[in-house]
Amino acid sequence: MKRIFVCALAIAALHNAPTRAADDMARGTFIKECIDAAASAHAVPPAILLILLNVENGRLGEVSQNTNKTVDIGPMQVNDSWLPKLAAHWRASVDATYLALRDEFCANIEAGAWILRQALDEAKGDIWEGVGLYHSHTERHKTEYLRKVLQHAGRLQKRASAELVADNGAVGR
Repeated sequence: MKRIFVCALAIAALHNAPTRAADDMARGTFIKECIDAAASAHAVPPAILLILLNVENGRLGEVSQNTNKTVDIGPMQVNDSWLPKLAAHWRASVDATYLALRDEFCANIEAGAWILRQALDEAKGDIWEGVGLYHSHTERHKTEYLRKVLQHAGRLQKRASAELVADNGAVGR
């Protein structure tokens, strides 16, 4: 009986695998579309948004408490100190802005792109200074954040290089 159950479970898993793969592809396409739209709207590099999204490592619906009594909201970990400015930018209430940041992926990414644009403008276009300012105006926190961003970018570059080598090896076979 146990063997039949295990076989049925394996068949069900294999049957559902294409659906999961399609769902994962759709989710990836959705994320890429949100990042590309936000990057285009605010003239920021989409690759930087993707790196910041990974460094921030927030989750949809998540609000993280900071030691300075502020909170960071959603995937881009948008600090609640931005709520009044973002609400004005979106022509929305602060409450509606908070909920959108917390619960709507594309809204959170758009907010992150808008904040990055503010930081880049303040940094007079200096991308690394702008990325540091995205996180903090305190030199120590900026430097620490930039270190994380550069480490993550290096990991992505190594992974992309390894995948390229693997793909080229598979093509040559």
